[in-house]
Parts: sequence; structure tokens; C-alpha cells
Amino acid sequence: MALTSGTRLGPYEILAPLGAGGMGEVYRARDTRLERKVAIKILPSHLSENPILRQRFEREAKAISSLNHPHICVLYDIGNQDGIQFLVMECVEGETLAKRLEKGPLPLEQMLKYGTQIADALDKAHRTGVVHRDLKPGNVILTGSGAQAARFWVSESCAATRGGRHADGCGHANDSSHAAGHDRGHFPIHVARAGRGKDVDARSDIFSFGAVLYEMVTGSAPSQGRAS
Repeated sequence: MALTSGTRLGPYEILAPLGAGGMGEVYRARDTRLERKVAIKILPSHLSENPILRQRFEREAKAISSLNHPHICVLYDIGNQDGIQFLVMECVEGETLAKRLEKGPLPLEQMLKYGTQIADALDKAHRTGVVHRDLKPGNVILTGSGAQAARFWVSESCAATRGGRHADGCGHANDSSHAAGHDRGHFPIHVARAGRGKDVDARSDIFSFGAVLYEMVTGSAPSQGRAS
């Protein structure tokens, strides 16, 4: 369901839409208590209506919200109002790595800098028991202070945010272009593993991280080979 400007979800006031697709809608919003801009993700109805998925979402959201790392997009809050389940996320200034790679590969110095930051963020998440599940250039935001890994969301059915770059500066993955998990030709590794009856775990993130490094160096996505 589309929300209009001025709609309130608890203390959050919707300002403008950022993107929409099969995985839900994302809005730029204002936290009226703290007077800060946030990004609000409206979760798809199947999640809100399924008690098992909803409980898993709430349990894993707690784990994600505990992550404290300079290169991980912050999950501020979760809420439910009038049957609408939503996430409240940090509104990040910058452009996605996918957008930057449209200009070609990164210089070696930048690749090493961003790669180290992403690897450190993944290590922090994995040690906390959190798996990214959808690491790709569209979900890495380049800011003034470095790379920020966005979309550490709670389960395969809870993918969130936007991959393009909007003028307002809230960097989140766009479901309209990545609803099926694809990004500039990337095959979703978590789907490949799940399709062969394998759990999605830290190894999936490591495989995806290697693909991201490859693209940063070459400027093009690796071939869609078999994920181990």
C-alpha cells in the first residue's frame, strides 16, 4: 500500500517515497521526537500476516539492532500500526557502489580501502550471528567516511531498501530494480545455495564479498558460475 506525505506511523512522519517493488516500499521520513531524517521500509503483507515469519523477523531484528559498527547501516526501530509492519533505518548520505561502478573499476587504493571496510563489517556481523544474505554493489553505500554495508536484514523474505541513488541522499537499495535479488547481472548467491537445499550462512556472504571485490577491480560482474 502506498503512503502519502504527512502519514504518521507512530512518531514517524512520511515525507516522500524512495522506491517500491515486489519486496515492499521505502519512504523518506522524519522522526518527530529526535528531529532527524530516517528511511522507513514497509514490509510486505505476507510477513505481517504470517505469525512464524513475524516472530522470526522480530527476533532477528533485535540481533541486527545490536550491531554497532561504522560501516553497517543502523536499524533504529521496528513497528506495527494498523497492520503495517515497518522498519526504521538510518538515512545514509552517499551513492551506491553499483552507481560508482557504472564509471568503471575503482583505483587499487580505493578498492583496498572499501574492501577492508566491508570485510570488517561482515566479520562483526558474523561474530554476532547475523548474515547479510544479499551483499552486492547495490547494497554498499559509499560515503564521505568510506563504504557502508546496508541491508543487513533478517531473513530471505525480509530484504529491504533501495539500490539506486536518489537526490535526497538516503542511500538504500531500490526494490523496483532489485526485487528478485539481481544487480547488474549478479546472481543472488543466497538463492543459489537455498535452491540446492543448503542453509544461507556466513559462507554465502564470503562468496558474495569475493564477487564484489572482483567487480571493484574489473568493473564488471563475474560470470554466473556455481556457488559452492
